[in-house]
Amino acid sequence: MKPKIFVTRKLPSAAMEKLEEFFHVSVNPEDRVLSRDEIRQGMQECDILLPLLTDTIDAEMMRSAPSLKGISNYAVGFNNIDVEAATELGLPVCNTPGVLTDATADLTWALLMAVTRRVVEADQYNRAGKFQGWAPLLFLGADIYGKTLGIIGTGRIGSAVAHRATGFKLKILYHDHKRNEALEKELKAEYVPLNDLLRTADFVTLHVPLLPETTELIGEKELRSMQSTAYLINTSRGKVVNETALVKALQEGWIAGAGLDVYYNEPELHPGLKECPNTVLLPHIASATTGSRTAMGMLAAENAIAIIKGEKPPHIVNPEVLNKQ
Repeated sequence: MKPKIFVTRKLPSAAMEKLEEFFHVSVNPEDRVLSRDEIRQGMQECDILLPLLTDTIDAEMMRSAPSLKGISNYAVGFNNIDVEAATELGLPVCNTPGVLTDATADLTWALLMAVTRRVVEADQYNRAGKFQGWAPLLFLGADIYGKTLGIIGTGRIGSAVAHRATGFKLKILYHDHKRNEALEKELKAEYVPLNDLLRTADFVTLHVPLLPETTELIGEKELRSMQSTAYLINTSRGKVVNETALVKALQEGWIAGAGLDVYYNEPELHPGLKECPNTVLLPHIASATTGSRTAMGMLAAENAIAIIKGEKPPHIVNPEVLNKQ
């Protein structure tokens, strides 16, 4: 008899087919986020849980699933899972890093260019029939070429964003918990303290994981220290930015604008945010290419299969649990 896996939302077809080769697959039949009770019910008799970043999996839920042998998260992040509790219960937790790096870096640049050149505003203006012809002051935006890019977090995605900046001849500043010597050597990127980066960068882009020390990393103090002509881009995690302070910054002109793909209380938008015309607000689509989403699914399937086989999964976030098995 095949082991059982519960998938909380349908994945790209190639990934679902791979899962079906090895597992008896139960999957959410609707294209929506499941409730806590629905996930718990689906977990009851499964060997593997394959959730999304939108699914919160806590200790109580894991303990309520006696057959559970591991969790294969369909995301690079794993802050939706109580990894400490999973480790105590002897459950491997896996993620899908690497395969969405390029797609996320590309979207970061799409956001940066869209908000600085007011692409969304101009598109809406044109569709509304307001365009009466070329005018010297129509939708003036900011120059990008030759300016200064500040990258906070230079892991895979932050580094990929930096490499894309070379075509625009941007000066690259970065801040991280440790030096990125490869980036310094290849791109002449300059490591600076966070305050210096915020104070001098024309564009500030966030690429840090959500940790206690990065929660609300960007708040009122940090936003006030940015230039009034600067832009903030966030494709990391919503809770990295204090959105109350961000809305105030956008309304009062502390910064010129913001491009966001993630939100503090996702999918809810903070009050006042959507009314700010100097923003581009995307619905968490950084990894939304056919190639990336399929690769994420295939990697999630490989992780799940490895857990069942008793092998080390390709990407496990709590490898110490393997010593307990």
